[in-house]
Amino acid sequence: MAGVSPDHQSPGDSPFRSEPSARDSAPQFVLPLVVRMERTAPPARTDALETAARAVLVMLSDERSVGEGEWAQAVRDWQDARIRKVVRRARGGEWRRAEALPGITVTGKAAEVRVFPPVPLDGWPKELAKLQVSGTDLDDPEPPVEADPSAPVIWLNPDLEMSAGKAMAQAGHGAQLAWWELSEQERDAWREAGFPLAVRTAGAQRWRELTASGLPLVRDAGFTEIAPGSCTVVADHPSLR
Repeated sequence: MAGVSPDHQSPGDSPFRSEPSARDSAPQFVLPLVVRMERTAPPARTDALETAARAVLVMLSDERSVGEGEWAQAVRDWQDARIRKVVRRARGGEWRRAEALPGITVTGKAAEVRVFPPVPLDGWPKELAKLQVSGTDLDDPEPPVEADPSAPVIWLNPDLEMSAGKAMAQAGHGAQLAWWELSEQERDAWREAGFPLAVRTAGAQRWRELTASGLPLVRDAGFTEIAPGSCTVVADHPSLR
């Protein structure tokens, strides 16, 4: 699989499916994301999910991640294998140490998420390896407003219960699938607009329609929390309708 561009995948070669594939024999990498969670001011859940999704897009489109950029080989290696994302949490000194590592901090309404270039599955920097994965449970103080139908929406499966960290990773998967499906011109327009998007939980009927629509669909590999093959998100970008 090495050297195959994810921009030209066949539908049966999705890195988000649970079935064995050539991707499993490639060296496995992970994209680390760290959400800032101070005790007194944790972010709202939806804000954190949307910020994580945008962070993935910012990493994919950064000049250091493409061509001969300093992160480009790591990004290629990661995309040639299973596409894993792991969200950890940090506060105080932990966050400051994470910020000192090469990466990009993306901010939402109040959420802060730092995304780092991919690392080997067993090769996390020590500053990130010690951070906790569990405990990323967040709430929305008020129900999210209805999503703008003219903007991209990452729809969550209403039948699955996921921790905030797991849902952040899945939202990132959905954003990445949408990115891969877009033309260069459409990517440029999305990037120049600041990657506007919403993350919402679909209603039951809407979810059935979305999963039959042909829009990019993530089937989780089942490494954590949910059963392999579970449909987690659908990426609904206006250019893909």
